[in-house]
Amino acid sequence: MSYLDELMKGVEVKWKNFGELARIQRGASPRPIAKFITDDKSGVPWIKIGDTTPNSKFVRKTKQKITREGSKKSRLLKKGDLIMSNSMSFGRPYILDIEGAIHDGWASISDFEDTLNTDYLYHYLSSKSVQYYWLSKINSSSVSNLNVDIIKSLEIPIPCPDNPDKSFAIQQEIVRILDKFTELTTELTTELTTRKKQYRYYSEQLLDFKDTDVDHLPMGHETVGEFIRGKRFVKSDMISEGVPCIHYGEMYTHYGTWADKTKSFVSQGLVEKKNLRLAEKGDVVIVAAGETIEDIGQGTAWLGEEGAVIHDACFYFKSDLNPKYVAYFTRTRQFHDQIKKHIRTGKISAINSKGLSKALIPIPSPEEQELIVSILDKFDILTTSISEGLPKEIELRKKQYEYYRDKLLTFPRITGKL
Repeated sequence: MSYLDELMKGVEVKWKNFGELARIQRGASPRPIAKFITDDKSGVPWIKIGDTTPNSKFVRKTKQKITREGSKKSRLLKKGDLIMSNSMSFGRPYILDIEGAIHDGWASISDFEDTLNTDYLYHYLSSKSVQYYWLSKINSSSVSNLNVDIIKSLEIPIPCPDNPDKSFAIQQEIVRILDKFTELTTELTTELTTRKKQYRYYSEQLLDFKDTDVDHLPMGHETVGEFIRGKRFVKSDMISEGVPCIHYGEMYTHYGTWADKTKSFVSQGLVEKKNLRLAEKGDVVIVAAGETIEDIGQGTAWLGEEGAVIHDACFYFKSDLNPKYVAYFTRTRQFHDQIKKHIRTGKISAINSKGLSKALIPIPSPEEQELIVSILDKFDILTTSISEGLPKEIELRKKQYEYYRDKLLTFPRITGKL
């Protein structure tokens, strides 16, 4: 029997409205906004949605500060208080690791320390049952945000409410178990970040031939390759089986440096009717439009035996160069620094074949290209593979945490013995 089982033996659990256990308020934005300052030695951190990240339970720093006087017109919170978004990604809790002021896009949760462990409350508010509760309340009413009254109505389970010492001991043991999972995930994520930095470093180094006698030629040079634009099809044309196709939006979310299978398909009839263009094995598909300039130009080597239909916001690059070598090159700073001056900016940024064709690519021997690819493939597997390496391990640990979180924080909905 675990220590938690021993602690929970014969324990009574009571459910209390959140509004009875904590002070819950909406943030307040000074009107007009108090003066923003950047001096680290003065002012109060001004906490906005952009100062949080989904993979962290803490808010530790902000991009801006406001004057101390201005913060008094807002909602000033202390370290250890919780905040929760009441609009975008509503219901996502964060623990403040700093003193700070919040705008009206947040709800604040404070003055609960006599009854609730901060981390216990954080884990409970992160649980699926609570997220479903927020959705049920919003879907059954005319409001579209998580207002204070809805938050106050949530019921919180309090183990052993008549014995504060034992109650906190139980809460702390639940936190200890769950934090073990999150700590492991954090360690793996840190390792993944390190590996990605190594991968980027070696990519840049291995593909940098500026101090060698290796030729550098424009990618559109007649002896190097040719960019061919795909043809338009829409998402409603995409089906579950048929002719393989790659939509430009999938380049950002699904594809890495190479692929031999596609996520989507179109009908043979559509290919013939619209005379759609197909990348063949060994071509490199390059995304040419998007909202983020940094991602434009990233390439994926198509290694499938069957041709893949390419969307008109992409090009495919035909060349005798090693396709993986080209794909890795398109993901370097060396390549992007060359093409970014040719990208047209706007709501949707884009580049044409002329701009891509001007980028100079180093052309080592086929044997050296193969060696570079073999080295970078090892880093690629560790950092980006969906079925191998650290990302898969991190995903498994997250699911394990969620399983035990929901299991440990599921109590009977009535007062009684466990």
